[in-house]
Amino acid sequence: MTTQLSPEVENKVNQWLNGNYDAATKSTIQDLLDEKNYTELTDAFYQDLAFGTGGLRGIMGTGSNRINRYTLGAATQGLANYLKKSFPDIQIKVAIAYDSRNNSPEFARITAEVFSANDIYVYLFEELRPTPELSFAIRELGCQSGVVITASHNPKEYNGYKAYWVDGGQVVAPHDKNIIAEVNKVGVDDILFEGKPENIELISTAIDEKYLAQIKALSFSPEVIKRQKDLKIVFTPIHGTSITLVPQLLKDMGFENVHIVEEQATPDGNFPTVVYPNPEEAEALSMGLAKAKALDADLLMGTDPDADRVGIALKNHKGEWQLLNGNQTATLLINHLIQARKKAGKMQGNEYIAKTIVTSNLLDDIAIKNGLEVFNTLTGFKYIAEVIRENEGKKYFLGGGEESYGYLAGEFVRDKDAILACGLIAEMVAFAKDQGKSPFEQLIDLYVEYGYYYETLVSLTKKGKAGAEEIKAMMQGFRDNPPKTLGGSAVVKLADYNSSELTDLKTREKTPISLEKSNVLQFFLEDGSKVSARPSGTEPKIKFYVSVKTDLAKREDYDATEAKMKDKVAQMIKDLGV
Repeated sequence: MTTQLSPEVENKVNQWLNGNYDAATKSTIQDLLDEKNYTELTDAFYQDLAFGTGGLRGIMGTGSNRINRYTLGAATQGLANYLKKSFPDIQIKVAIAYDSRNNSPEFARITAEVFSANDIYVYLFEELRPTPELSFAIRELGCQSGVVITASHNPKEYNGYKAYWVDGGQVVAPHDKNIIAEVNKVGVDDILFEGKPENIELISTAIDEKYLAQIKALSFSPEVIKRQKDLKIVFTPIHGTSITLVPQLLKDMGFENVHIVEEQATPDGNFPTVVYPNPEEAEALSMGLAKAKALDADLLMGTDPDADRVGIALKNHKGEWQLLNGNQTATLLINHLIQARKKAGKMQGNEYIAKTIVTSNLLDDIAIKNGLEVFNTLTGFKYIAEVIRENEGKKYFLGGGEESYGYLAGEFVRDKDAILACGLIAEMVAFAKDQGKSPFEQLIDLYVEYGYYYETLVSLTKKGKAGAEEIKAMMQGFRDNPPKTLGGSAVVKLADYNSSELTDLKTREKTPISLEKSNVLQFFLEDGSKVSARPSGTEPKIKFYVSVKTDLAKREDYDATEAKMKDKVAQMIKDLGV
């Protein structure tokens, strides 16, 4: 508990009390001062909520370190200023979408007002819509930028602001740093809050139809879906935006036996039926899983609030329902895209996939064996979007993904897309069933062919200023004193993406890393295992991605091999001291 304000925090508090802020904001600050709630004031004011390389994300509330009218207004004013510098001779256009979170419609309207006041033409979605549709709309409407108001799968207290560029992808270098510089120049008196109605146009459902048509065109197996139209699918939007499009997409694709988890069908920023609206968490899919079991379904799918991530569950080789992790789903999906495209005779020879450095190398193995090129990027789908942009017109992006439940196929969207993924995953399951197989058995067959990858993620939550400092100290400790062994195997190489160096820990030889600098460490073990450590850019967490690989001689060895790998990973985590 904080017993007094630091001089820096006190100065920032006084700036807000005496500045051009509304009466309600000042009253809230004064109440906290009167209550001597210095802990809350410190967390709210100890820093300016940073406009990071993708935008803003934080707890909603009053203060410079919170999501509110003023922090969003400053972000929008800074982005508007940069757009005017970047596109000086045209009518600049932006698209704005928002999700189901509390205050999202109001925040979207504030964003639209500031852009319009700067003589930028705004396409504002009339109602909540998925983040990937915003990416599509930017390209479809010829916009130079776009913004979606969302905090993705964060807890209900959060909201955020993601900025996109002309290609429909989140902003990347050099624009990211340049926008940040512009945002940092903006004071409260610089923000143009008085919008111009003539510069704001509401987007109707016509854009939905174009978007869904493009997704449907990705399907290579319409005849399979006709035969498997009764595939029993359970779907939950977890109180988010995907309810607006996924049921319609599945119907348009020909699936006739779709069951919605009604208790979670209504968009609600309080997410009343879950602890966290994150399909990576088993608890978030528990209600859908119960319905899938009761109906004896073939597939369960659940998306996060802004519909860019999807989690799935299937029956495993023992007939028991199992939640798949992001690596497993990505493996099945990429394999399906390759095999379905081959079967349809559509392979052109210039296809590639893209994935992040913390996503399973099994995807690399599958793609390379099938003659596809592989691009590995830093964590964040904006880097995959950058790869697509750089290869546009020369090579074809078949698909890609990241272990955190984000997937994409085709080139008309430039962000992870749970709407698109739901359609392709349903087709994937139908494709397997049409061949008399289960997807999970297909996964084990892939392990037999390529080797068994066992992967898991361990996240440590460290909230507030103290938590941020603790995470920083942990990363520095790993840099200064990397572990010598993990799980009984020697750590032989250390990749530090912050210094852009791969170090051989035996010879001390250093090799340059060509990717952009990022606060990520990777430990490579003598037995081929890999551990990645990365502070989250969107949550108060440090994440450890663990991957071990071993041979799997036959299907029947799967359970025993999995148990052995679980024990190995548990020891590795223990050795890390986390």
